[in-house]
Amino acid sequence: MTHLSDIEWYASDKQISYPDALSEMEQRNAAIYLEEKPELIWLLEHPPLYTAGTSSDPAELLSNEFPVFETGRGGRHTYHGPGQRVGYVMLNLKKRQADVRNFVHALEAWVINALSEFDVSARAIEGRVGIWCDTPQGQEAKIGAIGIRIRKWVTMHGFAVNIDPDLNHFAGIIPCGISEYPVTSLKQLGITATLHDFDAALKKTAPDFFLAIDK
Repeated sequence: MTHLSDIEWYASDKQISYPDALSEMEQRNAAIYLEEKPELIWLLEHPPLYTAGTSSDPAELLSNEFPVFETGRGGRHTYHGPGQRVGYVMLNLKKRQADVRNFVHALEAWVINALSEFDVSARAIEGRVGIWCDTPQGQEAKIGAIGIRIRKWVTMHGFAVNIDPDLNHFAGIIPCGISEYPVTSLKQLGITATLHDFDAALKKTAPDFFLAIDK
């Protein structure tokens, strides 16, 4: 059983470039596999950028306003930027359930439970990537993205949740290949919260996440 005290939690206090974050993740992934460093939950914020997952379609990149980075995670195009909480989750699944589908579902549930701390009824929808909720106008909208990579059963990447980003920046892509639904944020839902407020909600709801992935 996982004890939260065994997991390193780190929230960066400045924006981290995507190449720097990717390099750090890859190094940490190898160190976790070799048991040289503890597992890590890394909470951070990127400058404006787009990432292209392993299933990305170049036709879904609509703008070159921000740099685009190829990434080894699953999924398609995603935007990252200020006001969005990115969580990179680096855990050794060989110590837990070596089950990729279970890990993804547990990660989705963790984000959903954290959002419930702000009275947001979020959900995952079968066949539609991401975390979804209803806007005040009653329309379904995407508030979070999920994308992972697993190397030697150590996880990388994770989730991104819109706290108060510039939603206009999402117009440069078709987020995760889904064009018929908008993107939303806690701010647009009328909820005032900081990135650190969301971090606290993640930590509060983390025990259920680890319970779901432990053996």
